[in-house]
Amino acid sequence: MYSKLLAEHGLVSFIAGSDYNFRYQNVGEKIIDEVERAFNEMKISPKVIYSGKQTHGKKTVYCDGQNGDAFVVGRVFSDTDGLITDKNEIALLIKFADCTPIVLFDPVKGVHASVHSGWRGTLQRISIETIEKMEREFSSKREQMLVFIGPSIDQDNYEVGAEVYEAFEHFENRNQFFKPHGEKFLLSMIDANLLILRESGIKASQIDVCRESTYNSERLHSARKEGKNYQLNGIITMMM
Repeated sequence: MYSKLLAEHGLVSFIAGSDYNFRYQNVGEKIIDEVERAFNEMKISPKVIYSGKQTHGKKTVYCDGQNGDAFVVGRVFSDTDGLITDKNEIALLIKFADCTPIVLFDPVKGVHASVHSGWRGTLQRISIETIEKMEREFSSKREQMLVFIGPSIDQDNYEVGAEVYEAFEHFENRNQFFKPHGEKFLLSMIDANLLILRESGIKASQIDVCRESTYNSERLHSARKEGKNYQLNGIITMMM
């Protein structure tokens, strides 16, 4: 799986699903083999790959090829849910199970970012925080950006408590991505992120959306489906 919209403009992307496992706690150093298999599938040879120790926050970090901490594979940042680079041949890896991976790409300035947006990251508008960072630090213009919203859990299988619904009380249009379900709610992560992006000025023509459900698809891992020993999908992106 990949984004045709991004590929048409020079950004290589690849979603490594159920045939892979990027959960380091489960696989240990075998994650090296998982990354190499993905590189072979993508037909790329990055100078370095970056990942983050994701904590459902909104922190996005610049990757220059040398910063970050040495990891068993590539380099890593702690407490980081977003990665950004303006360097060719630097690969970015975001891990996800039911949360939403989002790729932001400015083909004019030659900069791209990849973020992990769970409901907490969505609440904190991590995608918009990252867009603003691209504008501030790389002079990107959002009308030139391309966005890929990757697969996440579908609304019918993502039941959350009333406290999550209440957490979004400042979102005027929250009922566009929440549905009542008894005393709880069903949340569409894709529609929540799509609404946030559209309200920030990103046009529909700039966005590529994958609505494949992590829960329903045999091609993807799902934390809710697999339980406590769940495995992780990965999305890898790189500018050639």
